[in-house]
Amino acid sequence: MDRQAIQEIIAVAKRLDDKQLVNAFEGNISIKRDGYLYVTPSGKNKALLTEEMICIFDPQGCQISGKFAPSSELKMHAGIYTMRDNIGGVIHAHPPFLTAYALCCQPFTNRAYAEMLWDHKVIELVPYGRSGTEDIYAGARPILNKGLDIMLLANHGVLVVGNTVFDALNKLESVENAAKITTIAKIIGPLAELDPNEVQTLLNM
Repeated sequence: MDRQAIQEIIAVAKRLDDKQLVNAFEGNISIKRDGYLYVTPSGKNKALLTEEMICIFDPQGCQISGKFAPSSELKMHAGIYTMRDNIGGVIHAHPPFLTAYALCCQPFTNRAYAEMLWDHKVIELVPYGRSGTEDIYAGARPILNKGLDIMLLANHGVLVVGNTVFDALNKLESVENAAKITTIAKIIGPLAELDPNEVQTLLNM
């Protein structure tokens, strides 16, 4: 077991709660390290997690630690790590603005926002799959194969991967903020989109 991995999950969980990117019951976090999977427990407030609450699974998939059952999205977390070699942390959350796009089944981008295009390109949509089943993440592979790290889960929420769980956290915070800014900008007036050539240049960078 790696106590640092446990502490990282707790730190990220508290940050997500502080930023209102998760609530008491929704959202889950994991780390894969040295073959062991560390994941948040089911139905526990993310701001109140303690070390003994984090569920740990050995390389054979047996739970070896954690006083509660793991997240109901355990299959998704375990499955995502098999899809790309450089994934060290996974976050599933329901941040309000990005989740609104997911509920509308619309990919998210903003062709007026240069930083969004440069940093994150387009946030693509994974087709709907029932929560807790393999179907919820089945459509993630082609997105991950493009090198994209954040995606919307149709009618559900958001899935983010990173080299570390902190990397995933930073990406989630950044894109949720971009979605918030975009929503506010659309209230003020139509977005002043960049020249198509500039958009394409930024998407290719």
